[in-house]
Amino acid sequence: MGDRYRPIGDYALLSDCHSVALVSREGSIDWCCMPRVDSASVFGRLLDADRGGFCAIRVDEDVPVYRRYLDEGLVLETTFRAPSGEARLLDCFTMRQGGAQRPYRQLLRVVEGIRGWLPLQFHAAIRFDYGEVQPWVKRRGVGVYTAIGGNDGLLVSSDVELERADQHDITATVNVRAGQRLHFSLEYLPAQDLDRPGLPGPDVSQLDARLEETLAWWRRWSEQIRLESPDAPAVRRSAVVLKGLQNAPTGAIAAAATTSLPESRDGDRNWDYRFSWVRDSAFTVRSLAALGLDAEADGFRRFIERSAAGSTENLQIAYGVSGERRLTELVVDGLEGYQGIGPVRIGNAAAKQTQLDVYGELLDLAWRWHQRGRSPDDDYWRFLLELVDAAAEGWQEPDRGLWELRGPPRHFVHSKVLCWVALDRGLKLAEECLRRAPTRRWHKAREEVRTAVESDGYDADRGVFVQAFGSKALDAALLLLPSVDFVAYDDPRMLRTAEAIRTELDDGHGLIRRYRNDDHLAGEEGAFVTCSFWLAECLAHQGRIQDARELFDRVASCGSDLGLFSEEYDSGGRRLLGNYPQGLSHLSHIAAAVALAQPYGPGSVAAQHAFGAGQHQDPDEDRP
Repeated sequence: MGDRYRPIGDYALLSDCHSVALVSREGSIDWCCMPRVDSASVFGRLLDADRGGFCAIRVDEDVPVYRRYLDEGLVLETTFRAPSGEARLLDCFTMRQGGAQRPYRQLLRVVEGIRGWLPLQFHAAIRFDYGEVQPWVKRRGVGVYTAIGGNDGLLVSSDVELERADQHDITATVNVRAGQRLHFSLEYLPAQDLDRPGLPGPDVSQLDARLEETLAWWRRWSEQIRLESPDAPAVRRSAVVLKGLQNAPTGAIAAAATTSLPESRDGDRNWDYRFSWVRDSAFTVRSLAALGLDAEADGFRRFIERSAAGSTENLQIAYGVSGERRLTELVVDGLEGYQGIGPVRIGNAAAKQTQLDVYGELLDLAWRWHQRGRSPDDDYWRFLLELVDAAAEGWQEPDRGLWELRGPPRHFVHSKVLCWVALDRGLKLAEECLRRAPTRRWHKAREEVRTAVESDGYDADRGVFVQAFGSKALDAALLLLPSVDFVAYDDPRMLRTAEAIRTELDDGHGLIRRYRNDDHLAGEEGAFVTCSFWLAECLAHQGRIQDARELFDRVASCGSDLGLFSEEYDSGGRRLLGNYPQGLSHLSHIAAAVALAQPYGPGSVAAQHAFGAGQHQDPDEDRP
């Protein structure tokens, strides 16, 4: 069954900051959600090779294929080279100034002949609602067809003759010659707008203008990115991916462009990540602001504030990209799943989980923005005050943790530390912003959390922090403790914890797993790209530059040829796993690159001395 599916790394991302699509190396759009990233798929062959639908422009024979993004944006160039000739395919969602409120909602595919001639086939098998609906296809003029299913509709047009095949598909066969340019446009419109007479055919000059407008839009945007580093080109790609995952009207950044790409070949670990997580807000502000992308960082910050503000009783850990609260999780019957590995899920039940770290994420977000000269107003301060009170009262409760485990709740150390962050940032904001707050109670609670973590969340025998109270297990989330100032990067406990994670959570190929204990799900997952970058960042801040660089380069090699990262990586099988491209992977890639590009403080000297290149410290030495 696997040979009916392309490897995940074979796909390139297209986006107009509303909709998303994935294009295979062979020129087939096998995943597309319009008009939003979390809409039902229009093309979904990625999740069912037979029923999902696709839009392909392909060469009949097996020919070498070369691809790249143009102008550091999301306009994809795929070049086909055959003995008879050569042609290139340009794919994009068309963009324009003001597109946040007035998007074109148009997939544009342009074929250019470079030399000789090349036979090409265009085939649009449109399948609305995750493959459930085969469209009503109608010819509306020369090179113009409409496809309608329910309230969804596509206007398909081209400057070559299109034909209807099997009642539901639209096809064309053409020889493209040197100097020739052909256009295929797929524009999303509500079904009622496609039912009117006199729909226009393709205006070739307008389509060419939109392509140039899109290239210029991405050039202008990517020119804002600032990083002096050998890693700058790859970091720009990660920033562009995050921009592609951002919803332009709201500022929300989806966790990924896909749903249900499996994290394990045994199934079960299939989730819908097309929503926006609160915890990602802190990573986003930290990573994008470091590149000079203040507008994107501020947009996500304001989205989280709008979606989460009000009452702590209604606080969620994830929202739809327009702030929707109901992310009801359902299994889509009838879809076999990528490579036959189901289930296919839409929605995410984790949105309603109790995850105590959300308090700290929101307070740290407010604190970071205060440090940038934007302090909370009266209304937002009242909400922040409620959050800190909630952390003070609820930190002793178990939760599901950063990894959203679906087993019994536990006392996760990372969650406790983020409650400490909520209290710490609340106290700092109250002091610096001259706000009234129950600071005595907050001080007391902050010290209680620290005492609990440093005793119950610490393995004194090994001198390392642990995943949860009463546990000996490690967790890669512990690498985040220094980033929120709970412990210094060069604190001996953190040095030992990072080294233990590096050794004990190694996947056998130099990458890092999240944890190794039972998480009540079937199958074994791969190494986590994010966790591996977290370790590289931590090592860099500890002054272990050679180790950090070697790990960073190893993790960076786990992306696709276009620099896109999935959630996980199977080192043994050398394949990407999980949803793709994964926003958190790209955020952590940026953070690690920034850490490697920065000068290091006095603490790094101690770290270098303790861990000379390639040397490991005895965990029994230098305990506090």
